[in-house]
Amino acid sequence: QVQLVESGGGLVQPGDSLTLSCAVSGRTVTTFNMGWFRRTPGKEREFVGGVTWGTPTVRYADSVKGRFTISRDSAKNTMYLQMNSLKREDTAVYYCAADRDIGTTPNAAMDYDYWGQGTQVTVSS
Repeated sequence: QVQLVESGGGLVQPGDSLTLSCAVSGRTVTTFNMGWFRRTPGKEREFVGGVTWGTPTVRYADSVKGRFTISRDSAKNTMYLQMNSLKREDTAVYYCAADRDIGTTPNAAMDYDYWGQGTQVTVSS
């Protein structure tokens, strides 16, 4: 059974950095397309970025490009989201997700098969 568990959320000030982790169990992280999404109240889940399976290709939403970095650690079977220069508008619940269909490059939430429970990130002074 595949499970995703996020951690690392918290309260930070604008301009700070934070790293989220997504620990994967039940299958090797490199055999999935992996993604990060976020959701704020009243809005749809927003694609933040993703990494393809195998030899990874990483892509980001324009709103986070240059500030956020996605990486994977195969030994720890974990994906990370390094967030720098955080802004108030980055406040959201952040979710990691996994897609079994390795023939695609999924950006839509509906393309993903497994989800973590979410971790809250609040950027406030």
